[in-house]
Amino acid sequence: MGGGSDVPKVPYCGRSMFYQEAGEGPVLIFLHGNTASSRLFEPLLPLYTPHFRCVLLDFLGNGRSDRVESFPADLWQEEARQALALIRAAGYERPCLLGTSGGAWAAMNAALLAPGAVGAVVADSFDGRSLHPGFARDLTAERDRAKRDKAAREFYAWCQGPDWEAVVDRDTDALLRCAASGRPLFCGPLEQMRPPVLLMGSREDPMCRQDLEEEYKAMAAQMPHAAVRLFASGGHPAILSRAEAAKEEILAFWLRCEAAERL
Repeated sequence: MGGGSDVPKVPYCGRSMFYQEAGEGPVLIFLHGNTASSRLFEPLLPLYTPHFRCVLLDFLGNGRSDRVESFPADLWQEEARQALALIRAAGYERPCLLGTSGGAWAAMNAALLAPGAVGAVVADSFDGRSLHPGFARDLTAERDRAKRDKAAREFYAWCQGPDWEAVVDRDTDALLRCAASGRPLFCGPLEQMRPPVLLMGSREDPMCRQDLEEEYKAMAAQMPHAAVRLFASGGHPAILSRAEAAKEEILAFWLRCEAAERL
């Protein structure tokens, strides 16, 4: 798809990534999940712009960013590098990264790769240290159903544009290769995570692992500064299905981070 010359772009590996800003305050960068784009977060901006300078990024191959021929199997580590390229190019000083679903892995990896560049991480609605059992089977079935579902097709088209099906197919291929490889989802041990992390989600999320609470708690125990917030109800992702409550949790988390920085 890609945007025109009048929209903000950041260069990366010979291509351009689209991003947009809204609001004033500390920088909060939203990182979208697989097959979505930054449009996912646009309806949430009225909740966040009174408190944050919100930055919405389209990863390469998605939304209004330049297209790629394929996505790598280590997609979430590659997207972490893209997020860091945006931070450097725009001169953001230790922003908070808010990643949801696949974007949560990207946010966590960015903090592991460049802890000095990231102030904090909110990781929302993702499986954690490993893909859940049966991930490849479930993904294939879910994507097949989605292509036949009118609402899902409209969502893909809204996020990606007229070439949505090619984007979805590239993403499916990359995730299946990732699952088959058994490669680590994080680029380093969680014990090396320096920025504070909020692990957020919903106990009812049908797209996350069934033992999400246990996984989040185990992850939090490995990190020096981590907290867990699971909502009793809500769908995927929590930041949308529990929008007001999620905003309050994220704002309170960031205020705690700022207070700790001043100590």
